[in-house]
Amino acid sequence: MGARWVSGFVAVLFALTVTLLGGWYFTAALGLIIFLAQLEFFRLVRAKGNAPAMRTTMFSSQVLVILQQVKPEWTSPAFIVAGSVICFYLLFKPKLATIADIATSILGLFYCALLPSFWIRVRALSFSEGLGKGLWITLLAIGCVIAADVAAYLWGRAFGRTKLSTLSPKKTVEGAVAGIAASMALAMLGAHYLNWPWSWLSGSVLGFLIGLTSLLGDLTESLMKRDAGVKDSGDLIPGHGGILDRGDSYVFTGPLVFYFMECLEWLNAYFSQ
Repeated sequence: MGARWVSGFVAVLFALTVTLLGGWYFTAALGLIIFLAQLEFFRLVRAKGNAPAMRTTMFSSQVLVILQQVKPEWTSPAFIVAGSVICFYLLFKPKLATIADIATSILGLFYCALLPSFWIRVRALSFSEGLGKGLWITLLAIGCVIAADVAAYLWGRAFGRTKLSTLSPKKTVEGAVAGIAASMALAMLGAHYLNWPWSWLSGSVLGFLIGLTSLLGDLTESLMKRDAGVKDSGDLIPGHGGILDRGDSYVFTGPLVFYFMECLEWLNAYFSQ
């Protein structure tokens, strides 16, 4: 338990520091996290007997991370090119590749790199209409994920009766609802503080989506671990497991928060005319 608290504190301190610093500090930290997460992901994949294009995928992933910082509009085309390069590499391996080799390689690029790299764009957000800077939006989004996770655990442990999914036996419907509610409550407070338009509505929608997608990320990683027959994706963080175990709730939330804020900015500009 002591190691769990110490490692958790160090992880939170590290995340808070690089988020406050922003820029290349944040990008470099996220690039390292993605690198470590992919090592765990491909370990799970190889445990199933697959032979993905690990090095090619991991190199391509770091290119996507850099592009999110310097030329974010190039990231989507680069993802397509990277996927094509991965397929090309697998086609000409001495050993004939399988559908699973191709699928797991592309999933490693998409799930472990492209999706989480959107946090770089969230941190870099800057609106002229008073919607808040990227720092506050990032902290709010991370806070919503944490609130959803903590509330789901505490409420589910105390009042949970209905199993949510066989993928994660300890998760309950009651806990999931409490987690989403906590995320919505915090997001509404943040939206009010940041003076978003229709703060109660925009905050509640964002909080609902973050609570839902953080749960989706958790269950997705649970599915992969169950399929690979392991309890944790790794043991990098004492008492917590691996990077994927701790970061799964953030995978789908990055793109969601970014595009939600883009839509909110457009709606705000449209109704302000």
